[in-house]
Amino acid sequence: MQNKTKVSTCRLAIICPSNNAYSETFIQQHRKLSEVVFFYYGGFFPKYLEQSGKIFHQGIKFMLNNILKKFRKKSSLNFLENSLVNSFKKNNIQIVLAEYGPTAVEILGVCKKLNIPMVVHFHGFDASENEILNKYSSGYKNVFQYASAVIVVSNQMRKKIESLSCPPIKIKLIPYGPAEEYYEVVPDCKDKQFVAVGRFVEKKAPYLTLAAFQKVLQYYPDAKLIMIGDGKLLPVCVHLSKVWNMESNICFTGALQPSEIKKIFSQSVAFVQHSITASTGDMEGTPVAILEAAAASLPVISTNHAGIGDVIINNETGFLVDEFDVDAMANYMKFILDHPEKAREMGIKNKKNISENYTLEKHLNQLKNTLNEIIVR
Repeated sequence: MQNKTKVSTCRLAIICPSNNAYSETFIQQHRKLSEVVFFYYGGFFPKYLEQSGKIFHQGIKFMLNNILKKFRKKSSLNFLENSLVNSFKKNNIQIVLAEYGPTAVEILGVCKKLNIPMVVHFHGFDASENEILNKYSSGYKNVFQYASAVIVVSNQMRKKIESLSCPPIKIKLIPYGPAEEYYEVVPDCKDKQFVAVGRFVEKKAPYLTLAAFQKVLQYYPDAKLIMIGDGKLLPVCVHLSKVWNMESNICFTGALQPSEIKKIFSQSVAFVQHSITASTGDMEGTPVAILEAAAASLPVISTNHAGIGDVIINNETGFLVDEFDVDAMANYMKFILDHPEKAREMGIKNKKNISENYTLEKHLNQLKNTLNEIIVR
């Protein structure tokens, strides 16, 4: 009871590059960590406070800052950092949760100035993308030295963060959890319909999912694939569906609300996603859409990539293939259509595994306990 009270009354600052990106539902859930949350956003270094708008004034102060920059001591803070210092002071911030590694690097000086404990939460690209690692590697070392805890979402990410010189004792493995509403879904497994949910970006490789589905159509010409999401690769995928004469078999819906996604889950036989390591090095954390589909009793056919292998039990709750092995993915999709009862059985096991090990409640409680341990030190 004491822990619950301590966490719920903590004056928590959450620092996030964006305010409400549809692909960052897990971050929005972090608002529940405390009753007193101050949400800062607007880039890796925040420019806005949700409750009051901009945390600084533009114009002449920016010019003055640039003029004075060369005369400052190396250790002094710039105008933007001092603005954030003043905002933290005004709101009596007790602890900071930095969403993404680069965010932690950018605000490190502010936290040091005020001696405010900081927890950094890595999510995916920030622990894998080459450009990010090249730019922030030295900053990460400083963050790891100062941070009270470093949150990772998969075992593979833990290994990566350790390789970047983070003390293992500071690393906390806290996987995501799906929203409770997805447990309500009961798929009928009658329609030959697959579903994919995710941004149309290289690491999710939607074009490889299409390539696998094309092979499935050779055996089941009436099969359907619903692809939910948006992104720069969407036009490419639409063009491929035309080239491969699959237009009547595929529906590109764009981004949808959870209620609409749940309905499509209930009409589908399996969830498919061919995640890969992008040419930039970018990797998944643990895709939330896979957790949601698993909670909705759908078997998952995906790749043994990043945190996916942590949450999907191969040959029991789904099938995992090597990255770029389109033939294997197609074979497992065909297997699901050949054995709808097996699909139903795997889906039930999937929901059981997620409900016992990867709930949103467990995710938030683990984060709350981490914050509480830091506050009472």
